[in-house]
Amino acid sequence: MSNMNGKRGGLWWKLLLWLLPAAFLLIFFYQPLTAILRLAFSMRAEGGGQSFFPGLAAKTFAFTLWQAVLSTLLTLVIGLPAAYLFSHYEFAGRKFLRLIALLPFILPTVVVAVSFNSLLGPRGWLNVGLMALFGLSEPPVRLLNSLPAILLAHVFYNSSIIIRIVGGAWSRLDQKLTQAAQMLGANPWQVFWEVTFPLLLPAAAGASLLVFLFDFTSFGVVLMLGGPAFATLEVEIYTQALYLFNLPLAGLLSLIQLAFTLLVAWAHNRVSLPRYGKAALSAEKANLRPPRTKKEKVFTFVTAAVLIALLLLPLLSLVTRSLVSLEAERGERGEAQTGFTLRYYRELFRDTTGSIFYVPPAVAVRNSVLYAAAAMLIANMLGLITSYALHFSGRLARWLEPVLILPLGASAVTLGLGFVIVFRRAPWDGVSFSILIPFAHALVALPLVVRTLLPALRGIPDSLRQAASTLGAGWARVFREVDLPLLLRPLLVCMVFAFTISLGEFGASSFLSTGRNPTIPVAIYRYISQPGALNYGQALAMSTILLVVCALGSLAIEKARLPGEELF
Repeated sequence: MSNMNGKRGGLWWKLLLWLLPAAFLLIFFYQPLTAILRLAFSMRAEGGGQSFFPGLAAKTFAFTLWQAVLSTLLTLVIGLPAAYLFSHYEFAGRKFLRLIALLPFILPTVVVAVSFNSLLGPRGWLNVGLMALFGLSEPPVRLLNSLPAILLAHVFYNSSIIIRIVGGAWSRLDQKLTQAAQMLGANPWQVFWEVTFPLLLPAAAGASLLVFLFDFTSFGVVLMLGGPAFATLEVEIYTQALYLFNLPLAGLLSLIQLAFTLLVAWAHNRVSLPRYGKAALSAEKANLRPPRTKKEKVFTFVTAAVLIALLLLPLLSLVTRSLVSLEAERGERGEAQTGFTLRYYRELFRDTTGSIFYVPPAVAVRNSVLYAAAAMLIANMLGLITSYALHFSGRLARWLEPVLILPLGASAVTLGLGFVIVFRRAPWDGVSFSILIPFAHALVALPLVVRTLLPALRGIPDSLRQAASTLGAGWARVFREVDLPLLLRPLLVCMVFAFTISLGEFGASSFLSTGRNPTIPVAIYRYISQPGALNYGQALAMSTILLVVCALGSLAIEKARLPGEELF
């Protein structure tokens, strides 16, 4: 009887653990998703006839697929040599370069777009230098609003995924396996294709699909660097919903994108499973050595130089361009100002227009910080509860985990559209869209929090909890004195991830933020889209502030990461 009561008690605890995450997902994910599905199958077209839907949808899908495939291939061209470099060689500046390689992954897309604008745009350093050198009156390089600009930004944005995942797997391969193959007479190519490649295949395939998924759902980069001629599904959903008010077509495009991204996410979970046990692994730094031969030194130098040019130049361009005025603007006292200036930063905190409709950029900074703090608390609290629910669900977790990770396959633009559809109707029609922003951001961050906390939780031996319980500790004390100390590092990583993701989230915020309560990315997009050197400079200044915050977050993640711990 007591055994049965114990089982019932355990079942009730599991149900209570699932209650809050399930309610959150039902209200803020599955309800908007259902609304989009209903809208996609609606026969009422608000912006055009149904006959135009299939053609536009097919054309947009084809371009989205094409640019994602091309971006992924180019990312592999840059990322795989870099992964080999970090996993095999110890060299001066390796830690700094590795830190820089992590930064693009947590950078907001608007910061990436503005960084490339400051380097390659009409007022970017490249055009400014060429115009000054050759005495030109017009910018000679016109990369913005082109496919190469999109591809370059995608490679910048996603190379860190290849470096981290493939490089991490490569650095932990046991060299005894390759040495054994060499002793049996295998040449270097045979060793690679018959030993190394099969061991790396799950990591490489999983990383490639993850890069493809991010390229396929790219929004800010395509919107700000591609221009009107290059519309992916994300951008077309945004345009149809916010500008053309054609919600049925936006719903149809969201459905197409969601179905395809879920298919890619399913394939990623299938191919990324390791095929070999821990016998094929070694310590993360066991394989590192300085480059010895001339070929190794040349490879190290060239690969490091390419990474610096790709990853560091756009960021340095953004920071320096935000501190330099190239136009003869009128300053506070009426004199023309060129050269070094802090004006763009000072202007963030005052209204020089005198308009009652003007919202200072400092308001956007304040809003984003408050939203990010709230989203961080929501995502980490729910992520911790969800991780415990999955951990104690046994075999059932295998079926429940995909349901919880499903928001990872949904784009932020799709979520924003779903929120607009659902929460403008009863009984939610009294809810302010601005209040919903932290919940949307937490929904975006939740899958990453769970994917980080769950492996750490599963790594805690049950014997520690049992020993504490035997000594009379209740569940609260077991959590406080056994689990929590071991989860502090992963929790810190999750907090930084959630905060930076919320701070730079653009897709859902573009639907939910109002003109009086913008977030930093929305404000950056508004300013960069308007003419005038001051607007351009303020966009650069806000992007630089976001860059600094993300750089500090990247440093905190690297310090908190345990050796061999995966971040993606």
